[in-house]
Amino acid sequence: MAEATNYEIRIEIETAYLADQSDAEAGRFVFSYTITITNVGNVAAQLISRHWLITDADGSVQEVRGLGVVGHQPLLQPGEHFQYSSGSALATPVGTMKGSYQMVAEDGTQFEVPIPEFMLSMPRTLH
Repeated sequence: MAEATNYEIRIEIETAYLADQSDAEAGRFVFSYTITITNVGNVAAQLISRHWLITDADGSVQEVRGLGVVGHQPLLQPGEHFQYSSGSALATPVGTMKGSYQMVAEDGTQFEVPIPEFMLSMPRTLH
């Protein structure tokens, strides 16, 4: 049971629709998201890579993999957090994102942190 608390990362997500970068008539809907990654475990851990599944309302899926996030591979000591903002463009006014971060703890343990699915939605499109 103690092992579960060693490698524990909390993910918090905020989203926004970027009307000034979107063009509804051209089918381009742009969203920003800000993610806060907090190490709530007992062992320092570094974010190595990310994996995203971005799905629009038509069911089209974009898969994104890459090292780090926004050019960083943050090392988080217990209690520390890292916050970053990024964005995504969809062909529909509503979509979802979900994924995972691949982490390595200072003791060499590799683990995956799920990123819970979250909604991207142009204002006044969902009730």
